[in-house]
Amino acid sequence: SSCPNPGPLEAATWDVRRLVSLDTYDGVRVDISKQLSPYFAVVHSFHLGTSMLPDGRTSSYGFTTQMNDEEGFCMARVDPERGTMDGRIHKALFGGVAMAKLQVGTSSEGSNDQLLGEIDLGAQTWTANLKYGSMGGGNVFGCNYFQSVTPRLAMGGEGMYIGANGNMMSSYTAKYSFNPSNSGDGDERQGMLSLNYKRAITPSRVNIGASLECSPATLESQVMVGAEFNLTRSKMNVCVDGTGRIQSTLEAKLGREQGSPSLNFAAELDHGKSLMRFGYGLNIG
Repeated sequence: SSCPNPGPLEAATWDVRRLVSLDTYDGVRVDISKQLSPYFAVVHSFHLGTSMLPDGRTSSYGFTTQMNDEEGFCMARVDPERGTMDGRIHKALFGGVAMAKLQVGTSSEGSNDQLLGEIDLGAQTWTANLKYGSMGGGNVFGCNYFQSVTPRLAMGGEGMYIGANGNMMSSYTAKYSFNPSNSGDGDERQGMLSLNYKRAITPSRVNIGASLECSPATLESQVMVGAEFNLTRSKMNVCVDGTGRIQSTLEAKLGREQGSPSLNFAAELDHGKSLMRFGYGLNIG
């Protein structure tokens, strides 16, 4: 078949989303990672002087461990101050034909504990996902399917039932690749229509993206545009939305060797809310 594998349905809009929605923050972020063996690594994560934590704290610390091999990986993250632990296990099945995933989240209160199991399936021209678990005090069922219709067009859909509130959710996606560097997709989710476009101006150097979200029922809409510039040892992203909010990030490598530290800067300016944020970070290891 000349039709390629379209990849996971949830990844259909990632290329655009990472351009138009940036991870900006305030304060200082420091991530220190240590490779203890070829298969085992640990990460210490600090966030200091921030006003963005939901519980009003101004600092946080997390400890992450990860073990991986050729067939999958295991990861766990602990936040001792909040008393939470999150974990993931990915394991290839049947020689890589399927991928089993398990996601666990626990807290000292127990009210937000969750357990979610998934199986990713795929063949030459399609991918599918089945999920079952417990979130928010109720069961969760879900499935999705993504099929290459032509070498350039892929279409799919997703359905999910959330037992905690009895909601049934569905979405439908179509993605068209004009060429390997340019793509566009449409997504209909719970009455919201999303149109996304990504273009590589200079391959591996300059990328731009745009996203339009609108509700046909209420005529409310939101537009976002973003750009990415990859230089020799640095990367800059900037995005603007329809409310006048501007976000930008800058990542600079401090060396040429593999694993060299990187220095990060993040800024956000929201004219409508008279909000300004600035943060910087350091990744070591």
